[in-house]
Amino acid sequence: MAWPSIFRRGTAFSRFSHHHVVVFLLTFFSYSLLHASRKTFSNVKVSISKQWTPTAFNKSVGLPVEIWSRNHLFPSAEEATLFLGTLDTIFLFSYAVGLFISGIVGDRLNLRWVLSFGMCSSALVVFVFGTVTEWLHFYNKALYCCLWIVNGLLQSTGWPCVVAVMGNWFGKAGRGVVFGLWSACASVGNILGACLASSVLQYGYEYAFLVTAAVQFAGGIVIFFGLLVSPEEIGLPGIEAEENFEEDSHRPLINGAENEDEYEPNYSIQEGSAVTQVKAISFYQACCLPGVIPYSLAYACLKLVNYSFFFWLPFYLSNNFGWKEAEADKLSIWYDVGGIIGGTLQGFISDILQKRAPVLALSLLLAVGSLVGYSRSPNDKSINALLMAVTGFFIGGPSNMISSAISADLGRQELIQGSSEALATVTGIVDGTGSIGAAVGQYLVSLIQDNLGWMWVFYFFILMTSCTILFISPLIVREICYLMQRRQAHVLSE
Repeated sequence: MAWPSIFRRGTAFSRFSHHHVVVFLLTFFSYSLLHASRKTFSNVKVSISKQWTPTAFNKSVGLPVEIWSRNHLFPSAEEATLFLGTLDTIFLFSYAVGLFISGIVGDRLNLRWVLSFGMCSSALVVFVFGTVTEWLHFYNKALYCCLWIVNGLLQSTGWPCVVAVMGNWFGKAGRGVVFGLWSACASVGNILGACLASSVLQYGYEYAFLVTAAVQFAGGIVIFFGLLVSPEEIGLPGIEAEENFEEDSHRPLINGAENEDEYEPNYSIQEGSAVTQVKAISFYQACCLPGVIPYSLAYACLKLVNYSFFFWLPFYLSNNFGWKEAEADKLSIWYDVGGIIGGTLQGFISDILQKRAPVLALSLLLAVGSLVGYSRSPNDKSINALLMAVTGFFIGGPSNMISSAISADLGRQELIQGSSEALATVTGIVDGTGSIGAAVGQYLVSLIQDNLGWMWVFYFFILMTSCTILFISPLIVREICYLMQRRQAHVLSE
């Protein structure tokens, strides 16, 4: 079997400069900070639920009864939990709508400006939502909903922009490894958010929001002054120019035709210019690119499961096992650790195979078994952490790969000659569709848990994971057939 170009001397990693390292780190930590602020909300749900319920359900808060009679939101903790699920849902719906818009905007405006604006503005909204309202003891459901809708729209600027910037700097050689490692930014953000929240939670949940918002705002300032969105900004050749000089005898990871000679590109690169000028493609044209719709639908199901763990895991551990909230926050980190390892290792394997779908299929099949195992975890923190990490490996890993490496493949396939002007739009479509699924899922999770219990929530996760495999099954069959044909050709050549 021919090794991919990441192992050939003089390509990929050997050409990385310090600019590549800086771009990798800045985009990595910018999205980590965005995820940390989201994770803070899931980590303090128990505290918020207590604050929103009357004194009869809230012995730990020393406010006078007359104040609670005016300001409490819900008569029971169950109704508070359902509203928290509703907030997750409206956040993800607004986030999904924002992704479709942000992808288009990111392909037409400076990615650095869009990303920096989104980070700083979102930090201010989070500060008002979690800190200012608590300092003023002002509890209002309509205000919470409006703030969280705005936060979803602002946070949506992050992912299309950072993926597009990474796609501008890193070519398809070794993309599975690079993006697999880089896509750990979300998991690192979850870990950072959990650590920050648990470290100040003893002083009140408002300080968890204050700390993460302050760090995120500072990160937005650094991005505005420090991020280079493409090599052309400093006179370096772009990705397409570099890849034209490489000997690339194997087929692309995402290919919409059986023969490259059949391509009739509608989008051309203008030669004779120092900087490549490519017209941005439309939303409809991006949707029609090969593989975009199947992966988008698959990601809608998979992100539902992944984000359910993201939003509800600390609450589940505290509610189901009776563990302290700070302990549950720290324990939930192991799911993200599994996702980091899974995304990197599975990306490496997909680079070797030069195909993504078969690796996804195997991981998702094993994810079904891991969900069954975790749903029956005993009341033991060590065993729970181990099963949680395994589940994160088989669910978080494929989720990271679809949202990063595969999105970059789809946005730079040869049908559009690797147009960077399509990358943010395609990423927005894939992640936006995924967020719609995740938004519906968060409300369903709270509804199923309230009426049927946590075991039925895990049955729901298993169903959605199976649907993920179903949506990409044509791609799985086609890529497995290609691998078998390549193997037969290799045997005959020997």
